[in-house]
Amino acid sequence: MGRLAGRIALVTGGSRGIGRAIARRLAADGATVALTYARESAAADEVVRSIAKDGGRAFALHAELGRHGDATALWEAFDAATGNARVDIVVNNAGIGRSSDLAGLTEAEFDKVFAVNVRAPFFIVRHALARLNDGGRIINISSGVSRVAMPEIIAYGSTKGALDTFTLNLAKALGPRGITVNSVAPGIIDTDLNAGWLRADPQAWEQASAISALGRVGTPEDVADVVAFLASDDARWVTGRVVDATGGSAL
Repeated sequence: MGRLAGRIALVTGGSRGIGRAIARRLAADGATVALTYARESAAADEVVRSIAKDGGRAFALHAELGRHGDATALWEAFDAATGNARVDIVVNNAGIGRSSDLAGLTEAEFDKVFAVNVRAPFFIVRHALARLNDGGRIINISSGVSRVAMPEIIAYGSTKGALDTFTLNLAKALGPRGITVNSVAPGIIDTDLNAGWLRADPQAWEQASAISALGRVGTPEDVADVVAFLASDDARWVTGRVVDATGGSAL
């Protein structure tokens, strides 16, 4: 049996990229995975099928994030799908991956990126607390840009800094329940969202590889394996931390 056997995990944005890899890895470790998607139902269904084919258990939930009431709607859908089951692991992965620079940033874009990347995880966790088992895990997907200056995506980086602060405070608040809370901060990852500028340009790929001390571009599985560790009992004494998963980028 897998080390997460008998546990239920929620992974937001689990239909593609890093979220897909996290959902697959947690399911491979034995968890039943509820993965959310905003628009790509076919992609979410494919992830569920691939998990089932490998002997795991998963189901997809439609969840538009970034609007008032989105967290309530998500958990109502979870309750309906599971018969009001408890949850053991919450992974806040869904997010907007870029933003304009300061000169080009509009108030509407600012509001949207903060709504999806900060407000949604905040209230997903708030509404999860009544359902989350003691000894559970909350894992927030942050970014290496929270420690490296990238003014060209200043609003995005600011959201990840806010998420890390949320992680720190939440770990202190939930410690008495034995619930650990950590952030995982990826660097440049080879996903379809990055394909336009990364895969199509050999020079961009070479430059991205050179940023990492390990000399390559990261994969979604590189991040998913770190999440799986934090979700396991092996990480029971790790909380309130930002775990760097950049491959030693910008050292």
